[in-house]
Amino acid sequence: MDCIFCRIVAGEIPGEVVAETDEILAFLDVMPLADGHVLVIPKLHARTVEELPEHTAGTLMQVASRVSGALCREFGATGTTMGINNGAETGQTVPHVHLHVVPRFAGDGAGSLHSAFPGFAKEPSPLPAISERLRRLLADPADV
Repeated sequence: MDCIFCRIVAGEIPGEVVAETDEILAFLDVMPLADGHVLVIPKLHARTVEELPEHTAGTLMQVASRVSGALCREFGATGTTMGINNGAETGQTVPHVHLHVVPRFAGDGAGSLHSAFPGFAKEPSPLPAISERLRRLLADPADV
């Protein structure tokens, strides 16, 4: 098994687990962006979100929501930033879906999700044209 997260799920590599369900494992990130930074992963190996069964994707978010609340209570965070790097081009370094839940504090300097795109200055495509194309694709549940 090459996947480090699958090895954590299998118990071959230790992880500081904070929550677990039949489908999901949540554990502390070994390279945290802040104290309490948690990774929430499906136990099923999937490289991208699109590969996850719909139910598993929903459960992943439910566990992330619970983790977020716990981080705010435990660390006095005023919120959390949650994110998934979905594919190698996005910065995903472990090819197994993982949702980062990072506690946030006033003045922590980390910025918002939008700060990840400082050079995005191109003129966006017309929104109605984009929405029409996406509606066509999403109209068939098999395509979702």
